Amino acid sequence: ATRMFLSRLTSELQIPVLCLVDADPYGLKILSVYMSGSKNMSYDSASLTTPDIKWLGLRPSDLDKYDLPEQCRLDMTENDIKTGKELLKEDFIAKNPEWTKELEIMVKTKKKAEIQALSSFGFQYITEEYLPRKIKEGDWL
Repeated sequence: ATRMFLSRLTSELQIPVLCLVDADPYGLKILSVYMSGSKNMSYDSASLTTPDIKWLGLRPSDLDKYDLPEQCRLDMTENDIKTGKELLKEDFIAKNPEWTKELEIMVKTKKKAEIQALSSFGFQYITEEYLPRKIKEGDWL
């Protein structure tokens, strides 16, 4: 239902969709499902995709850009690193050079972060600082 809702927002109302996911390989996988559908459910209709969805954050480059504390930067597991390297071979990543750069940062540094890490700056930091700044600056990919 969520995928159809987002698809209709963009197709019928021309409202852009910005995605906020964890800065880890699985966040990108979630983004890819909204963008182009699930590999496991390849029979999904095109009406369930949002090909123009934008990656707002949390991105690997945000960890330094926003001075995320070291204790909020998690070490990637071997499985995370493997998944990240596999994602670098995916078409949806290859078509987006900026996404490739972000994923390469993640794999190289072997660090990831959850959206909740931003709350280390304060309970309302995400809604009062991070998101408004990203949107104002047009900082999405």
